[in-house]
Amino acid sequence: MGHLPWRNHRVPGRSRTVAESVNVPLASWGFPFLAEPEEVAVLRGLVRARLSDWGLQELSDSAQLCVSELVSNVITHVGRGTPASLTVSLRGTRLRIELRDPDARALPTLVEASDDAESGRGMALVDALTERWGIELHNDSKVTWCELVAIPAAPGGPAGARITRAAKVLSSYGDGELFSTSRRSRLGAMAAEAAAIDVIADLLHWLQTYGHDTDEILDRAQTHFEAELEATRVSR
Repeated sequence: MGHLPWRNHRVPGRSRTVAESVNVPLASWGFPFLAEPEEVAVLRGLVRARLSDWGLQELSDSAQLCVSELVSNVITHVGRGTPASLTVSLRGTRLRIELRDPDARALPTLVEASDDAESGRGMALVDALTERWGIELHNDSKVTWCELVAIPAAPGGPAGARITRAAKVLSSYGDGELFSTSRRSRLGAMAAEAAAIDVIADLLHWLQTYGHDTDEILDRAQTHFEAELEATRVSR
């Protein structure tokens, strides 16, 4: 089926700034292939296995459908046998899927297709499944990409109201969308931690600007948090 050697890459574990955690992939994987119909199932299986390794099973179905549509789009509009490459990476709170092909002229478009249409629904499906998608044009190629949100689920209980408020605050650090409460993964948790650190750092800058003792406020917040945890344990 014209497979080329595939590669897997994980960014070595190290401390990162918040800005780096958004721009540097927490994990990245890529696979060069030839655009043939029989490759679609192979790519879906590889993506499914990779997301399972990363603890992102909840995104697997949507990611596989997006891969199917992006690859099918290349087969239909660029041509069978086209050399292409698929890259999947986790950047900040988003799982990003990228498909590169050598034709910068045949651009995917979002069209309104009827329910019984045999074609034209591909990018509409991608649009419905993902938070956002787009196209990057290069001199000798284009990259069609889409992104899914990967955020761990928020627990319920007495702290539910606080967690809901925190999620709304965090949403402003994720391009405006409310963080999903149906995502649970190790890598998603890392991304959420990075966003939370950014929120806390901004609050500390604000407090310091207006003359507050940030160390004292952090101590008071920690004490308040621990007292609420203890009260929750006693009430159970």
